[in-house]
Amino acid sequence: MPVPVVTIAQMREWENATWASGQTQAEVIRQVGEKIARTALSMTRPGAAILILAGKGHNGDDARAARGHLSGRQVEVLDVTAPETALPGLEAALRSRPALIIDGLFGIGLNRALDDGWQKFLIAVNESKVAVLAVDVPSGLNADSGQPQGAAIEAAVTLTVGAPKIGLLEPGAGPLAGRLEVAADVGLISCPHQGDLNWVLPDDFAGFPPRRAVAGHKGSFGHLAIIAGSFGFHGAAVLAARGAQRAQPGLVTLYSQESIYHVVASQLQAVMVNVWKPETKLPESVSAVLIGPGLAAPESVEELKTMTRRLWRRLARDSFLPMVVDASALDWLVSHALAKNEIRVVTPHPGEAARMLGKTVQQIQANRPQAVRDISQRFGDCWVVLKGHQTLVGRSTGEIFVNSSGNAHLAQGGSGDVLAGFIAGLLAQPALQADVGKTLRFAVWLHGATADALQTARTNWVVEDLVAGLGRAG
Repeated sequence: MPVPVVTIAQMREWENATWASGQTQAEVIRQVGEKIARTALSMTRPGAAILILAGKGHNGDDARAARGHLSGRQVEVLDVTAPETALPGLEAALRSRPALIIDGLFGIGLNRALDDGWQKFLIAVNESKVAVLAVDVPSGLNADSGQPQGAAIEAAVTLTVGAPKIGLLEPGAGPLAGRLEVAADVGLISCPHQGDLNWVLPDDFAGFPPRRAVAGHKGSFGHLAIIAGSFGFHGAAVLAARGAQRAQPGLVTLYSQESIYHVVASQLQAVMVNVWKPETKLPESVSAVLIGPGLAAPESVEELKTMTRRLWRRLARDSFLPMVVDASALDWLVSHALAKNEIRVVTPHPGEAARMLGKTVQQIQANRPQAVRDISQRFGDCWVVLKGHQTLVGRSTGEIFVNSSGNAHLAQGGSGDVLAGFIAGLLAQPALQADVGKTLRFAVWLHGATADALQTARTNWVVEDLVAGLGRAG
């Protein structure tokens, strides 16, 4: 199950409820230490040097507990109680250029501005440019506000315990927290709190998608229609179609502009390719529609705008076909009340979201969950996939889910087209329309997890590799 994003007060209540149940702090610390070590091992090579900075609180205990599990590494522990006296030891340890620093100085209990001595100590860590694994929160960061308490560690990875703290998701916390990972199973009781924001875990998708019926055939798994591509932007149509294929719907038909038909058709084999004209009618077998990737040629905008709006309304009036709207087509939507069972999905990046709401990108990024709410409400309670760092999936009400996979190397032209195609390919399948939210979360998570696997294997991968690898991760 996804875990809720919690405040400091909620985390303390959760811990106290755990101790009241009979679980010991020592056992939880032991399990946290194992998780820290596992992450540290994945971030270093055999024989590498690791420096553990351990404070006097439980955060330091967690970091020290990792030492016994760091086999094959050269480990040094620096106990830090007074920064002025510990600074020479830090400087000496840094001269040996450790491969990783484990930051166990301050946890979520820090509620005051750090004095000059502590600020100088944390700045020395940052200036070393050594990769840092922060335990629970980067030291110096307020876990509720996401603001530094004078100074804060700049982590490559933050392994937060139990559940993400709300401050770690604040816009200003991203550069300090680095990649956020959750040590969810560390001996705590089930989280007693619920909230609007929930963190997606890989285990959420155990057994999903469900196994296909043995006697299934092409007609059992849906027919996706994709309306995409225009002159100069044919690649988006091809990538969307290939992303859809990775979801394995029974059939995929791509409708492109006549000017690019031949170049698109020559790159696709199993996907059927047709020319889209204003009078075109979708086959009765179609079970979902994707519109938008690559519909950006200036000479076609007015025609495409009219087509998108007609489809948005017509599908609402005449059928309950799922419709995914991406890229340029997002700018052409109009407010429209949807029927209860309609499936409508929009997939904006922050710039597109800003245009949809008449706001600036800065305003969108300052409160991404609210942007999801506002877009959904404006466009008939549609589902929203707000892309970017920690992609959000949600609607005008109910839970919003924060994606945990992916990395900055997804910031390549075409990765969004692949995601839109993959989402639509899944939603074309009747069996995956029953729980739209889970299907969307799965698509976003697997797309990101594939990028993570590619980044581990090869640092210069391209979007074509993403298509080829989609589905292997997880």
